[in-house]
Amino acid sequence: MDTQQITAPSRATAGDRRPATPSGVIHVNTRHTSRYTVIGNHLAQHREMSLAAIGLAVHIQSRPAGAKIGIKFLADRFPESETRIAAALRELESHGYLSRSRERTSGGRVVTRTVSYNQPGAGAAARTGPARSAPKPEPRAGRQQQQREPVVPAPTASTPAPVVVPEQRAASPGAAPPSPLPEQQTHDLAHHRAAIDLLAGLRRHDPRLLLSEDDIRRLAPALAAWLERDAHPDAVRRTLVADLPEPLRHPAGLLARRLAVLLPPPLPAAPAREALRRPDPLQNCDGCDRAFRAPEPGECCDCRETSESGLHDHLERCA
Repeated sequence: MDTQQITAPSRATAGDRRPATPSGVIHVNTRHTSRYTVIGNHLAQHREMSLAAIGLAVHIQSRPAGAKIGIKFLADRFPESETRIAAALRELESHGYLSRSRERTSGGRVVTRTVSYNQPGAGAAARTGPARSAPKPEPRAGRQQQQREPVVPAPTASTPAPVVVPEQRAASPGAAPPSPLPEQQTHDLAHHRAAIDLLAGLRRHDPRLLLSEDDIRRLAPALAAWLERDAHPDAVRRTLVADLPEPLRHPAGLLARRLAVLLPPPLPAAPAREALRRPDPLQNCDGCDRAFRAPEPGECCDCRETSESGLHDHLERCA
């Protein structure tokens, strides 16, 4: 009976062809029949973009048309920060894999229209002119590796449909700058405190208007400018909470825009009112002791007429 050699190497597994040198990656490829995305080597092996931008492009191309790819949504989905994701999106725009533009809907909302390109310059040339040429893919390392990699047929679908996402915190390149927040002209602490209380109490009218302390401190001077122009707090509250969009993702941004765009004008100066003539005070008549109105004490009209008629008769008799 032969003794088993436990130190002998095992037989090579079929399909696991190791290179002659021990260094380098070993590919174990399996043909995908469902739920796969075709990614060009010009993206996967891009020499100028960061790995974060390449990974973000792969994720965006794997999403269906109409999926959310906003900065805040991606920051909630992945561990990268909003700043890192915004920088990766700018890389994709600069290399022609992504285009973003701001548009206003019929309802007055400002949205970001995002278009993803799996081949730079394939669909953007008709709208934005010639795009930057894509880097050439590097040649494969040998005929043997090319035969081992499965060949997946290219999709026949056209360029993905544009994806419309809600307004994001980061402004897209070339978009109009947001309107500046109004500033309070006088340092009225009463108006400032009333503005803080009004902003903090908006969540009582709509739970979605929950603001952080930083947002309240940033928006309070703008709302105090409204109160400084004699806007009633109830009217200001109704203006801020009316016709809220659904879904409401950034309440602080919406309130900042309304405070900047809907600022009422100062009230015109009230016309000067003519001074009302006060009636004469009440006096007691020296003749009949009745009350009458006159600027000074004396006799009433009846007693004065009687005295004048008596004096007239006396003068006639003496003539």
